[in-house]
Amino acid sequence: MAAIIKIGQRLEGKLGTYFVSAQVAKDIWTATINAHLSNYCQRSNSHAGKVIIKTAPQGRLDNERDILNQFRTRPYIRQVLDETENPPSLILQHLDDNLLHASSVKPLEGLDVKFVAKRVLQAIQALHEEGYTHTDIKPDNILVNYGTGSSRFADVQLADFGDVTRIDPEEYLKVGMDGPHMGAAIFRSPEAMMQLRWGQSTDIWSFGTTLISLIWGLNWHMFKPDPKDATADDEEYLIHILIRQLAHFGPVPMSYFDLIPKDDDSRWEILGSATKYIVDNQKQRPFRLIEDECLTEEDREFLLKVMKWDPRDRPTARELLQDKWFSGVP
Repeated sequence: MAAIIKIGQRLEGKLGTYFVSAQVAKDIWTATINAHLSNYCQRSNSHAGKVIIKTAPQGRLDNERDILNQFRTRPYIRQVLDETENPPSLILQHLDDNLLHASSVKPLEGLDVKFVAKRVLQAIQALHEEGYTHTDIKPDNILVNYGTGSSRFADVQLADFGDVTRIDPEEYLKVGMDGPHMGAAIFRSPEAMMQLRWGQSTDIWSFGTTLISLIWGLNWHMFKPDPKDATADDEEYLIHILIRQLAHFGPVPMSYFDLIPKDDDSRWEILGSATKYIVDNQKQRPFRLIEDECLTEEDREFLLKVMKWDPRDRPTARELLQDKWFSGVP
């Protein structure tokens, strides 16, 4: 169970003292640093001495602390500044906003989308090249500081490392191997939706889904089911996400026969039923044919490289960073 923290509470860390000022989300609070710790405020790059207090179940809290300590000083990864023991919590950098909120207030311009995407991919690359999978790439886990110049944002950082995990490369995508659900459902990759064994390429799908959400903005998400079909509380919610994934980026490739055993009737039945639903209800909407003023041809070309149903076909973060789509992006 996560610790209980109250507004006005004083928390003692290893490096400083913190006064809880507000709760901003479940298990997340803002706090101010004791005024005499001016050097620490400057070192932590906090907003006028403001920090984030995060609690979580002990296992997730320990995992996030260990991962962030391993990636200390790495760019575009939100840093841990301190920790408290009573109650157990992490003291994290405070940033202005998250991209779910920022993009719902005002859609991002094309260059700002690329500015964000490049930095998120660099953070993902750092994780992947050490063997880790983030598992929960989504707009609200991307934090930003606002800029004062031509760019809307001055800083971009990937956050929420509590569920970061390492997958044995020899086990990844082994035929018939089960994998647990992970991450927010509408940003979850098809193989994770099917509870197949997933690995680092699942982050690439989630990155692409996030990118689509940022291009359109205004809290629109491509794989979020229409409320007329299903709401988040319905048993059919996950299958309708899978239907939308198939409708935009299907059909299921023949290579899936390498991932799902022929005698795995339950998974093949799910895919068959989803495909039939799309055909019967004329729901096919290939992304390659979508026309919208938000989407440039260059955006479409880049996203079609990312959003591959077979995870083995997706580029790595390093490969994507070399794409011409990022030409001229600082």
